[in-house]
Amino acid sequence: MNIKRLSTRQPDFNMQLDSLLAFEATQDHQLDETVAAILADVRTRGDVALLEYTRRFDRMEVHDSAALELPPAVLRAAFEGLPAAQRTALEQAAQRVTAYHQKQLQASWSYTEADGTLLGQQITPLDRVGLYVPGGKAAYPSSVLMNALPAKVAGVGEVIMVVPAPGGEINDLVLAAAYISGVDRIFTIGGAQAIAALANGTATVPAVDKIVGPGN
Repeated sequence: MNIKRLSTRQPDFNMQLDSLLAFEATQDHQLDETVAAILADVRTRGDVALLEYTRRFDRMEVHDSAALELPPAVLRAAFEGLPAAQRTALEQAAQRVTAYHQKQLQASWSYTEADGTLLGQQITPLDRVGLYVPGGKAAYPSSVLMNALPAKVAGVGEVIMVVPAPGGEINDLVLAAAYISGVDRIFTIGGAQAIAALANGTATVPAVDKIVGPGN
């Protein structure tokens, strides 16, 4: 691996550093503009834009937004079709994640002071959250378990999952993890367009109160 090293002892150190930072800033600026355009487009045109970006980036020939949602039977089939060892591993992982987060649960409490002042803390779960899971060559069932299960434990009303399916491919482990985690709805969309759909809502994808995903 060729790693570029800069030294403050070099006479042109400042020039090299400025050049490096300017390059990164330019790249980030271009990326920001591209993402901002996608977000605005989905916000404005909804499902129409979502379908266009899915065809463009994920190479899925879908022309009906309803086709973006996976039926529950597909998740169940993915789980039941796994080798026994993988099913057991997912179930054990789900049980451990659930048990851990159950210990984090907090309850609402309040008390009244002598002068009649009511003080306390109100714990209220969100109505709906969105979960972004990487797709394609990368398969992270752990991203599903570690985000969907805490939401379920917390009492979130509905968990909406989005996962890109390049060329129509989705990893069975990811779908199986969604099944045992109790994910309510799954849409085969990814990228900035998926985030835009979750944040703003479309005719097909409901808007959520919070979006979560992998830790990186």
